[in-house]
Amino acid sequence: MSSITVSVPATTANLGPGFDCLGAALSLRNQFTFSPLSPGQSGIVITATGLEAERVSTTADNLVYQTFCQVYERLGQEPPAIQLDIQLHVPLTRGLGSSATAIVGGLVGANQLAGAPFTTDDLLQMAIDLEGHPDNVVPALIGGCRLAATGLQTPWEICEVPWHSTIVPIVAIPDFELSTQAARQVLPPNYSRADAIFNAAHLGLLLRGLETGRVEWLRAALQDRIHQPYRESLIPGYAAVREAALEAGAYGVVISGAGPTLLTLASATAAESIRSALTTTWAAGGIKANVQVLQVETEGAIVA
Repeated sequence: MSSITVSVPATTANLGPGFDCLGAALSLRNQFTFSPLSPGQSGIVITATGLEAERVSTTADNLVYQTFCQVYERLGQEPPAIQLDIQLHVPLTRGLGSSATAIVGGLVGANQLAGAPFTTDDLLQMAIDLEGHPDNVVPALIGGCRLAATGLQTPWEICEVPWHSTIVPIVAIPDFELSTQAARQVLPPNYSRADAIFNAAHLGLLLRGLETGRVEWLRAALQDRIHQPYRESLIPGYAAVREAALEAGAYGVVISGAGPTLLTLASATAAESIRSALTTTWAAGGIKANVQVLQVETEGAIVA
C-alpha cells in the first residue's frame, strides 16, 4: 500500500453575522502524509515540520491520528500502523481552522487507506460531529464558501455561497493566541429578539453581497451582534486596527473564527494599502502581525 498525502485548506468562519454556520476556505494549506509501516511494525510514528511544528504532539493523542482512528473504529477494524508526516502552514490557535485541517486530514487519509468506504456526505457528518459545529470543517473538506443549516430529511443542508471574483480576503494574524474556549466563555447565554433579527437580516445581506460584489451591501452586511461585540475586548488593538483598515479602503473588518486573526474584505486595488495599514497599526501597539492577501480556495481536501 502506497503513501497518501492529504492537503487541507485553512478556513475563516463566521464572516461577521454568520456565527457558527458560515465559513470559507482560504489559499493556505496544511499537508498530511500517511505512510503504512513495514510488516511487523506497529503503532504510530509522527513527524511535524513547518509553522509552529514544535507545538504539535507526536504521540498517539495527536488530533490527526485520533481522527484517523475514529474512521477505523466506525468500520470495526484496527487502524493500520502508519507514519504520519505533517507539514504546517496554518498557524495554531489563531482562528484559521487549524483543528479543522487536522480533523479533515485524519478523516480523508483514513478513508483513502481503507478503500474509500465512506462518501463525502458521510465524512462531512463525521467532521461536524467531531468539531461540534460546521463552519470550519465543511469548507475545509469541500472548499468554497459554505452555509450550513440543520436539515429535515438529513442532519445538515450544505449550501454553496457564490463568492464574487472582485472580493479579496485579507487576514491579519497577530503573534498572540486566543483559545476557542476563552472566546466562547465571554458570550452571553441569551440574546434579545432585536439582536436575532439584526443578525438574520445582515446574514441575508452578506450572502447577496458576496454573490454580487456590491460594495454598499458588503459594508453594511459585515456587522454582528451575536459574538463580535463580546470578543473585541479579547483582541488588543482591535479598534485601532479596524479603523485603519477602513480608512485604507476595506469594506469591513471581522474576527476570523474565534480570533485573534482579523479578516478584511476589500477590492484588489486596495489590498496592498490595507495590508500595510494592518501591519503598521498593530506594530504601533507593540504587536507583530503577519498580514496576507489570500484567495477563497474553491477546492477543499485534495488527495495525492
